[in-house]
Amino acid sequence: MTERSRASLPFLPYIAVALVYVIACFGQYPFEGWTKLLLMPALAAGVVTAVVFVPELRIRPVPAGALALLLAALAFSWLGDGAATFFPMFDSELPMMLACFGIAHLAYIVLLWRVRGVARRRLPAWSLVYVIAYLVLLALLLPHTKSLSIPVMAYGLVLVGTAALATRCGSVIAWGGAFFLLSDAILAFRLFVPGSTTWTSGVVMLTYTIGQGLLAYGIVAALRRRVPTGEVPSAGGSPVQMPGGAGPATPPAGSSAAS
Repeated sequence: MTERSRASLPFLPYIAVALVYVIACFGQYPFEGWTKLLLMPALAAGVVTAVVFVPELRIRPVPAGALALLLAALAFSWLGDGAATFFPMFDSELPMMLACFGIAHLAYIVLLWRVRGVARRRLPAWSLVYVIAYLVLLALLLPHTKSLSIPVMAYGLVLVGTAALATRCGSVIAWGGAFFLLSDAILAFRLFVPGSTTWTSGVVMLTYTIGQGLLAYGIVAALRRRVPTGEVPSAGGSPVQMPGGAGPATPPAGSSAAS
Protein backbone atom coordinates (compact mmCIF):
# COMPACT_ATOMS: atom_id res chain seq x y z
CA MET A 1 0.00 0.00 0.00
CA THR A 2 1.38 3.40 -0.96
CA GLU A 3 1.90 6.23 1.51
CA ARG A 4 -0.94 8.21 -0.08
CA SER A 5 -3.28 5.24 0.26
CA ARG A 6 -2.41 4.85 3.94
CA ALA A 7 -2.94 8.57 4.45
CA SER A 8 -6.43 8.29 2.95
CA LEU A 9 -7.65 5.42 5.15
CA PRO A 10 -8.74 7.52 8.16
CA PHE A 11 -10.93 9.63 5.85
CA LEU A 12 -12.87 6.73 4.32
CA PRO A 13 -15.76 7.00 6.85
CA TYR A 14 -16.14 10.68 5.93
CA ILE A 15 -16.18 9.83 2.23
CA ALA A 16 -18.89 7.23 2.86
CA VAL A 17 -21.05 9.63 4.91
CA ALA A 18 -20.57 12.38 2.31
CA LEU A 19 -21.66 10.07 -0.53
CA VAL A 20 -24.79 9.02 1.36
CA TYR A 21 -25.62 12.62 2.19
CA VAL A 22 -25.08 13.96 -1.34
CA ILE A 23 -27.25 11.16 -2.76
CA ALA A 24 -29.92 12.11 -0.21
CA CYS A 25 -29.71 15.75 -1.33
CA PHE A 26 -30.13 14.95 -5.01
CA GLY A 27 -32.89 12.43 -4.32
CA GLN A 28 -34.54 14.49 -1.54
CA TYR A 29 -34.62 11.43 0.70
CA PRO A 30 -35.82 11.77 4.32
CA PHE A 31 -32.43 10.85 5.83
CA GLU A 32 -30.87 14.00 4.37
CA GLY A 33 -31.21 15.97 7.61
CA TRP A 34 -29.49 13.66 10.07
CA THR A 35 -26.75 12.54 7.69
CA LYS A 36 -25.77 16.19 7.25
CA LEU A 37 -25.01 16.39 10.96
CA LEU A 38 -22.65 13.41 10.65
CA LEU A 39 -20.40 15.07 8.05
CA MET A 40 -18.09 17.19 10.19
CA PRO A 41 -17.86 14.71 13.11
CA ALA A 42 -16.79 12.04 10.59
CA LEU A 43 -14.22 14.38 9.07
CA ALA A 44 -12.93 15.44 12.51
CA ALA A 45 -12.61 11.77 13.48
CA GLY A 46 -10.54 11.19 10.33
CA VAL A 47 -8.26 14.08 11.22
CA VAL A 48 -7.72 12.91 14.79
CA THR A 49 -7.15 9.33 13.67
CA ALA A 50 -4.60 10.39 11.07
CA VAL A 51 -2.77 12.64 13.51
CA VAL A 52 -2.85 10.61 16.71
CA PHE A 53 -3.84 6.98 16.40
CA VAL A 54 -2.30 5.66 13.20
CA PRO A 55 1.45 5.05 13.74
CA GLU A 56 2.35 5.45 10.05
CA LEU A 57 0.68 8.86 9.93
CA ARG A 58 1.57 10.17 13.38
CA ILE A 59 3.04 13.66 13.51
CA ARG A 60 5.92 13.89 15.97
CA PRO A 61 5.55 16.05 17.89
CA VAL A 62 1.80 16.57 17.42
CA PRO A 63 1.31 20.26 16.50
CA ALA A 64 -1.45 20.88 19.03
CA GLY A 65 -2.04 24.49 17.97
CA ALA A 66 -2.51 23.58 14.31
CA LEU A 67 -4.71 20.62 15.22
CA ALA A 68 -6.84 22.85 17.45
CA LEU A 69 -7.35 25.35 14.64
CA LEU A 70 -8.36 22.63 12.18
CA LEU A 71 -10.78 21.02 14.63
CA ALA A 72 -12.22 24.44 15.49
CA ALA A 73 -12.86 25.06 11.78
CA LEU A 74 -14.67 21.72 11.54
CA ALA A 75 -16.62 22.28 14.77
CA PHE A 76 -17.96 25.66 13.70
CA SER A 77 -18.71 24.25 10.25
CA TRP A 78 -20.77 21.57 12.04
CA LEU A 79 -22.66 24.27 13.94
CA GLY A 80 -23.25 26.07 10.65
CA ASP A 81 -24.48 22.87 9.01
CA GLY A 82 -26.99 22.39 11.82
CA ALA A 83 -27.85 26.02 12.53
CA ALA A 84 -31.58 25.31 12.40
CA THR A 85 -31.14 22.46 14.90
CA PHE A 86 -28.65 24.07 17.26
CA PHE A 87 -30.16 27.57 17.34
CA PRO A 88 -33.95 27.08 17.30
CA MET A 89 -34.45 30.30 19.25
CA PHE A 90 -33.86 32.35 16.09
CA ASP A 91 -36.58 32.92 13.50
CA SER A 92 -34.14 32.32 10.66
CA GLU A 93 -31.15 30.00 10.61
CA LEU A 94 -29.25 32.16 8.11
CA PRO A 95 -27.60 34.70 10.47
CA MET A 96 -26.24 32.00 12.78
CA MET A 97 -25.16 29.92 9.79
CA LEU A 98 -23.16 32.87 8.44
CA ALA A 99 -21.68 33.55 11.89
CA CYS A 100 -20.60 29.95 12.48
CA PHE A 101 -19.10 29.47 9.04
CA GLY A 102 -17.46 32.88 9.34
CA ILE A 103 -15.64 31.73 12.49
CA ALA A 104 -14.72 28.47 10.74
CA HIS A 105 -13.13 30.43 7.91
CA LEU A 106 -11.21 32.62 10.36
CA ALA A 107 -9.72 29.45 11.86
CA TYR A 108 -8.78 28.24 8.37
CA ILE A 109 -7.25 31.63 7.54
CA VAL A 110 -5.03 31.65 10.64
CA LEU A 111 -3.98 28.06 9.96
CA LEU A 112 -3.18 28.59 6.29
CA TRP A 113 -1.47 31.92 6.91
CA ARG A 114 0.51 31.41 10.12
CA VAL A 115 1.17 27.74 10.86
CA ARG A 116 4.64 26.65 9.86
CA GLY A 117 4.80 23.86 7.31
CA VAL A 118 1.36 24.29 5.75
CA ALA A 119 2.15 26.97 3.19
CA ARG A 120 4.72 26.19 0.50
CA ARG A 121 5.09 29.53 -1.26
CA ARG A 122 3.98 33.14 -1.48
CA LEU A 123 0.56 34.01 -2.84
CA PRO A 124 0.69 33.38 -6.60
CA ALA A 125 -0.32 36.22 -8.88
CA TRP A 126 -3.33 34.29 -10.14
CA SER A 127 -4.86 34.28 -6.65
CA LEU A 128 -6.05 37.80 -7.47
CA VAL A 129 -8.86 36.09 -9.37
CA TYR A 130 -10.52 35.59 -5.99
CA VAL A 131 -10.63 39.35 -5.42
CA ILE A 132 -12.42 39.70 -8.75
CA ALA A 133 -14.76 36.85 -7.82
CA TYR A 134 -15.60 38.59 -4.53
CA LEU A 135 -16.45 41.86 -6.25
CA VAL A 136 -18.55 40.13 -8.90
CA LEU A 137 -20.48 38.14 -6.29
CA LEU A 138 -21.21 41.28 -4.29
CA ALA A 139 -22.39 43.11 -7.38
CA LEU A 140 -24.81 40.28 -8.16
CA LEU A 141 -26.00 39.54 -4.63
CA LEU A 142 -26.25 42.87 -2.81
CA PRO A 143 -29.38 44.01 -4.69
CA HIS A 144 -31.14 40.99 -3.10
CA THR A 145 -29.58 40.65 0.38
CA LYS A 146 -31.40 43.60 2.04
CA SER A 147 -30.79 43.64 5.82
CA LEU A 148 -28.17 40.90 5.53
CA SER A 149 -25.94 42.89 3.20
CA ILE A 150 -23.22 43.61 5.79
CA PRO A 151 -23.07 40.01 7.13
CA VAL A 152 -22.95 38.71 3.56
CA MET A 153 -20.11 41.10 2.70
CA ALA A 154 -18.17 40.08 5.82
CA TYR A 155 -18.73 36.39 5.24
CA GLY A 156 -17.75 36.70 1.59
CA LEU A 157 -14.50 38.36 2.64
CA VAL A 158 -13.41 35.51 4.92
CA LEU A 159 -14.62 32.91 2.42
CA VAL A 160 -12.49 34.45 -0.33
CA GLY A 161 -9.64 34.83 2.19
CA THR A 162 -9.62 31.08 2.79
CA ALA A 163 -9.66 30.32 -0.93
CA ALA A 164 -6.89 32.82 -1.68
CA LEU A 165 -4.58 31.66 1.13
CA ALA A 166 -5.17 28.05 0.13
CA THR A 167 -3.31 28.81 -3.12
CA ARG A 168 -0.09 29.00 -1.07
CA CYS A 169 -0.43 25.47 0.19
CA GLY A 170 -0.24 23.02 -2.68
CA SER A 171 -2.81 21.71 -5.11
CA VAL A 172 -4.94 19.62 -2.70
CA ILE A 173 -5.56 22.49 -0.27
CA ALA A 174 -5.95 24.98 -3.13
CA TRP A 175 -8.68 22.85 -4.71
CA GLY A 176 -10.33 22.52 -1.31
CA GLY A 177 -10.55 26.28 -0.94
CA ALA A 178 -11.87 26.63 -4.49
CA PHE A 179 -14.60 24.02 -4.01
CA PHE A 180 -15.65 25.61 -0.70
CA LEU A 181 -15.96 28.99 -2.41
CA LEU A 182 -17.90 27.50 -5.32
CA SER A 183 -20.29 25.77 -2.91
CA ASP A 184 -21.10 28.95 -1.01
CA ALA A 185 -21.40 30.99 -4.19
CA ILE A 186 -24.05 28.59 -5.53
CA LEU A 187 -25.77 28.57 -2.13
CA ALA A 188 -25.85 32.36 -2.04
CA PHE A 189 -27.66 32.53 -5.37
CA ARG A 190 -30.06 29.82 -4.21
CA LEU A 191 -30.84 31.76 -1.01
CA PHE A 192 -31.03 35.30 -2.30
CA VAL A 193 -31.72 35.36 -6.03
CA PRO A 194 -35.31 34.58 -7.07
CA GLY A 195 -35.85 31.72 -9.48
CA SER A 196 -33.09 29.40 -8.26
CA THR A 197 -34.00 25.76 -8.78
CA THR A 198 -34.10 23.01 -6.17
CA TRP A 199 -31.49 20.82 -7.92
CA THR A 200 -28.78 23.23 -6.76
CA SER A 201 -29.08 21.81 -3.23
CA GLY A 202 -27.24 18.66 -4.30
CA VAL A 203 -24.57 20.64 -6.15
CA VAL A 204 -24.02 22.89 -3.13
CA MET A 205 -23.43 19.93 -0.85
CA LEU A 206 -21.36 17.98 -3.37
CA THR A 207 -18.91 20.86 -3.75
CA TYR A 208 -19.03 21.58 0.00
CA THR A 209 -18.13 18.03 1.02
CA ILE A 210 -15.33 17.91 -1.54
CA GLY A 211 -13.99 21.27 -0.37
CA GLN A 212 -14.00 20.43 3.33
CA GLY A 213 -12.52 17.00 2.71
CA LEU A 214 -9.67 18.31 0.57
CA LEU A 215 -8.87 21.09 3.04
CA ALA A 216 -8.72 18.70 6.01
CA TYR A 217 -6.81 15.96 4.17
CA GLY A 218 -4.39 18.44 2.61
CA ILE A 219 -3.66 20.21 5.90
CA VAL A 220 -3.01 16.92 7.70
CA ALA A 221 -0.72 15.80 4.85
CA ALA A 222 1.17 19.12 4.97
CA LEU A 223 1.63 18.88 8.73
CA ARG A 224 2.84 15.31 8.35
CA ARG A 225 5.57 16.53 5.97
CA ARG A 226 6.52 19.54 8.06
CA VAL A 227 9.82 20.09 9.80
CA PRO A 228 8.97 19.20 13.43
CA THR A 229 9.55 22.55 15.08
CA GLY A 230 6.00 23.15 16.26
CA GLU A 231 5.94 26.93 16.15
CA VAL A 232 4.53 29.82 14.19
CA PRO A 233 6.30 33.14 13.72
CA SER A 234 4.97 36.14 15.52
CA ALA A 235 3.93 39.30 13.70
CA GLY A 236 7.47 40.65 14.07
CA GLY A 237 9.07 37.54 12.61
CA SER A 238 10.33 36.01 15.87
CA PRO A 239 9.41 32.40 16.44
CA VAL A 240 6.59 31.65 18.86
CA GLN A 241 6.26 28.13 20.27
CA MET A 242 2.91 26.46 19.61
CA PRO A 243 1.54 23.88 22.04
CA GLY A 244 3.27 20.56 21.48
CA GLY A 245 6.20 22.14 19.62
CA ALA A 246 9.78 21.00 19.93
CA GLY A 247 11.49 24.35 19.92
CA PRO A 248 11.84 27.63 18.06
CA ALA A 249 13.21 28.00 14.59
CA THR A 250 13.33 31.14 12.51
CA PRO A 251 11.34 30.87 9.25
CA PRO A 252 13.01 31.48 5.92
CA ALA A 253 13.53 35.10 4.95
CA GLY A 254 10.58 36.61 3.12
CA SER A 255 8.06 34.11 4.50
CA SER A 256 5.49 34.91 7.15
CA ALA A 257 4.84 31.25 7.84
CA ALA A 258 6.66 28.52 6.02
CA SER A 259 7.25 27.46 2.49
